[in-house]
Amino acid sequence: MGFLITGFFLAYMAVLLLIPPARALAIKHGFVDEPGGRKDHAAPVPPIGGLVIFGVYMLSVVLTSADLMVTLAAFWPLFTGLFLVLLVGALDDYKHMNPWLKFSAQFAAAFLIVIPGGAELKHLGNLFGLGNFNLGFMSMPFSVIATVLLINAINLMDGLDGLAAGKSFVIFLWMAIACAFAHEWGALQPLLPLMGALAAFLFYNMRHPLRSKANVFLGDAGSMALGLIIAWFAIALAKGPHPPLVPISMAWILALPIMDTCAQFNRRAREGRHPFSADRGHFHHHLVHAGLPVGRATAVILGLAFLLGLIGYGGVMIGIPQLVLTIMWIVLLFAHMALSLRPQIYISLFEAFKAK
Repeated sequence: MGFLITGFFLAYMAVLLLIPPARALAIKHGFVDEPGGRKDHAAPVPPIGGLVIFGVYMLSVVLTSADLMVTLAAFWPLFTGLFLVLLVGALDDYKHMNPWLKFSAQFAAAFLIVIPGGAELKHLGNLFGLGNFNLGFMSMPFSVIATVLLINAINLMDGLDGLAAGKSFVIFLWMAIACAFAHEWGALQPLLPLMGALAAFLFYNMRHPLRSKANVFLGDAGSMALGLIIAWFAIALAKGPHPPLVPISMAWILALPIMDTCAQFNRRAREGRHPFSADRGHFHHHLVHAGLPVGRATAVILGLAFLLGLIGYGGVMIGIPQLVLTIMWIVLLFAHMALSLRPQIYISLFEAFKAK
């Protein structure tokens, strides 16, 4: 157990110490996210969080490995995919790139983790009460497309201080809990350094009594890398005959980014716009429009994310049939899609949480 804790704190301390000099270096060389347009920050902020987090993470996994060659053999597709999206994301953060180049990098990274990396979901569990729903020949394309969609879902969710990193931390927390209860210590080991790195980053990125605003961002590099690594662990922990998390539990843990992305695509298509066109109609925007301060809006969403994970994981643990959880998930998805077309209803619901 000691090596697990070591991985968490090694990554935590490294990111905590590296962010300030990395931030100063980025400002010195003009690598900053300028305010303006839809952006709420008032001063330039360096988008170097992802570069620090995943640089530290990959090094931590290697340093805390019991067998270096085995670790490299298992993780090289993920590390290569992370390097690819970090590189393309950083270039986009520095100077906006053609979106198709970003999509190409995302698909390339997805292919890497699915084909040589083995992050391929063969079935979706007992979703409909008739036994495992096998994907058959669709398992590879399903896994690749799901990975790309998740990369973009996390990227689109990165709209408030601490939101994307905080939501990702909650996702990894539920994965870690499931691994611990299943005694899957080998699967838990590479999760904890990632959680440590994210926890340290959130000290600089999330609003709290010691910080009124974020002074460093994830950047596209960081949010895309988070989406990729979430997909890697989500598939790895939900596949096999006795996984720590059955697919429907994983769907609940990932519910917020998936459902909000589906709702925004639906709304924009109905409005005759491109699905990836930018606007302020995301779930987190409804809380801000209801008058909640950014810090409180983020806290409400993270609390909701934890609750959804509890329903998905806890529901299976106490014996709720997967069919029931599947129906509940689908109902919630369509309810969110319907409410996203009428944002004033959401705004009215959230006004109860605003500061008095």
